[in-house]
Amino acid sequence: MAKKRQSWLDANSETTLIDDYARKLKGFADALADGVVQKQEVADQEARLVALMKEIEPTLDDQQHAQITKLLCELTAYNMLEVLNGLHESQSATAKSRWRP
Repeated sequence: MAKKRQSWLDANSETTLIDDYARKLKGFADALADGVVQKQEVADQEARLVALMKEIEPTLDDQQHAQITKLLCELTAYNMLEVLNGLHESQSATAKSRWRP
């Protein structure tokens, strides 16, 4: 029997669920287990990503390939902006807590 399709979006809030799914990946959970992400853990994640891309890319027609390439780029941009915003907010909060009038 086919596995039930996981929606990419929360139906109520129309926010992405991909981050939630990523947090449940064994490789991701293992990398975060000690609170420090090692260079090898990043390399291991990249290897899993490359293997999956090699598996999936040849199965796509040109239109699907273009759409999924755009999706991956938008997802990557979103993730980078989210991380940078979190770092900025963290730095701002730290700076505010250090500053005493």
